[in-house]
Amino acid sequence: MLSSSQRRLVSFATAVTISCATVFFVQQWLHNELASRPAEGVAEAAPARPMTHVLVAKGDVPIGTLLRAENLRWQEWPQDGVDPSYVLQDNAKLEDFVGAVVRSRLIPGEPITAARVVHAGDHSSMAAVLTPGTRAVTVNVTASTGMAGLIAPGDRVDLLLTMTVHSEDKDVPTRHMSETVLTNLRVLAMDQRVSDDAKDANVPKTATLEVTPKQAEPVAVTSELGLLSLSLRSLTADTNEDSHAGTAPTWDSDATRLIRDTGKSNTQTVHIIRGGKSDELPIPAPARDALTAVSSVLGR
Repeated sequence: MLSSSQRRLVSFATAVTISCATVFFVQQWLHNELASRPAEGVAEAAPARPMTHVLVAKGDVPIGTLLRAENLRWQEWPQDGVDPSYVLQDNAKLEDFVGAVVRSRLIPGEPITAARVVHAGDHSSMAAVLTPGTRAVTVNVTASTGMAGLIAPGDRVDLLLTMTVHSEDKDVPTRHMSETVLTNLRVLAMDQRVSDDAKDANVPKTATLEVTPKQAEPVAVTSELGLLSLSLRSLTADTNEDSHAGTAPTWDSDATRLIRDTGKSNTQTVHIIRGGKSDELPIPAPARDALTAVSSVLGR
């Protein structure tokens, strides 16, 4: 017969055995329950969101900018957050927006919409390119006066006038001169092309320039006076330089030594007195040259 201490020991061992068995069976039951529905648990923990790709600005793009490929990129975007005005990769190409004009400033990552840009050729595209307070004027150019098509929209040029000066005095020969009318003008378009992505090698016949309202007046006048030419400026030139030319014109005699200045203001004359009557006659160029040579020798 067991003593009281032995009975307590047996009861304790039995309780421990029952507790361990209970814990074991509970663990097995939980494991089987979780294993029977793993997919349901994962789906509820991390639901997948359908995504698409939206065209956005790659960096800060100021108003009036002609978009280039480097200004744009495709960005992943949740489908439930896509506005109907956004440009999607599924139904558009990035190249379709190259050459478009930014109507209002774009910040990095901002979606491109039809309201923010104007496509080349649209009625209001040129108005979007213009800097506030400026005007657009168009001048005729040729292969030589327009740099043979090497000038592109966005470049800066000087505007030169070449003209022929006629005199009513038959003794004064016809003169030719050239002067810089305006400097540092931005080219807005060549023909009807407002981007520099030329698809052909055709030489443009017109150039559209950005000027102030006052500068538009001399451009209109000089277009009637003679031949206008464009002189391409360096990209590193100071864009804040005054757009009014202040240099003196260049005459034909300044450009080549083969043409001597025989203008009336430089014509030398001689007084001839005959019987109390005085006549003033111009000295012919050969005689004037001879007199100049003799004076040079005598002056030594």
